[in-house]
Amino acid sequence: MISIERLAFTIIKDAVRNQATDIHIVPRKKDTVILFRFANYLFPRNTLPIDECDRLISHFKFIASMDIGEKRRPQSGAYSYTINGQSIGLRFSTLPSHHNESLVIRILPQAEQIPFYQISLFSDMTRKMLALLKHAHGLIIFTGPTGSGKTTTLYSLLNATSHIYQRSVITLEDPIEKETDTVLQVQVNEKAGVTYASGLKAILRHDPDIIMVGEIRDAETAKIAVRAALTGHLVLSTMHSRDAKGAIYRLAEFGVNWLEIEQTLVAVTAQRLVELTCPFCGNECSLYCFGSGRWKRASVFELLSGKALQASMKAAKGVGAVGKHRTLKEVIAKGIALGFIKEAEFERWILDEEG
Repeated sequence: MISIERLAFTIIKDAVRNQATDIHIVPRKKDTVILFRFANYLFPRNTLPIDECDRLISHFKFIASMDIGEKRRPQSGAYSYTINGQSIGLRFSTLPSHHNESLVIRILPQAEQIPFYQISLFSDMTRKMLALLKHAHGLIIFTGPTGSGKTTTLYSLLNATSHIYQRSVITLEDPIEKETDTVLQVQVNEKAGVTYASGLKAILRHDPDIIMVGEIRDAETAKIAVRAALTGHLVLSTMHSRDAKGAIYRLAEFGVNWLEIEQTLVAVTAQRLVELTCPFCGNECSLYCFGSGRWKRASVFELLSGKALQASMKAAKGVGAVGKHRTLKEVIAKGIALGFIKEAEFERWILDEEG
């Protein structure tokens, strides 16, 4: 009988070799199914007996420093494997279900860096985003749903700016998602007294040019990010909102006053990861095609900056009209018209949001 440690490593190695982005371990009444995510699709990969799956999930929870005995509430954790000399970061998330615990593992290849010129499907947007990093101070927010590539975009831009502009970059994250040698990374550790507030105070004394705050998820983090921008630093962060202008409303909801928003906010981007048209399969790709290593997805952006940003902030205050800029709907429609993006992406991202 194969050991649980060996089974866990085999599953991770299989997913990495086939370039899956997530592993889903889903309990059913009589067994458990393991699914791999490729792009926007989940493919069944294996089934396990219930008792074997229980031991597998307990093993993953143990290595990720989660509570093995706690099965009634959701938990999260992180761990890293080394496979074929490559460091692979794993993010674990458990969720209690009717039959048993469900576990999802996000796979984050640590060495994978997208060159800055490949950040966006359209090169003009890449140049605009890189130009934003020339600002000496201010706040730039990257928005988008979970799994849209915000973190990858941030690290690619930070890696580029540390080389091109020779600037000191420090990140404050909870947890660190991608390890890199080009920037100084600090992880939030509340048990050790390193919170977002105390970590940022220490970072400000460390002579940074650019500060990256992992995610603005509450009022405290929002005010900390704005405060750092007001001290004369360029601050980059992520946020969950439907579109670029939604980030302005979220900052106001978090209690940041309008004067500080107007003084600090430099730009907001909304990002989507879209599936490209496959030259071999057309609209539908098989599991074998997904695992072949061909690049099948790219990022598209909506950028709100300059006069359009100023107009949008006035509109959010109720004193003007929304600024005119190229929306995500228009960018995706352009990619479809040029034959780059699958037509299904328009329905998946745009029609769902409008509904």
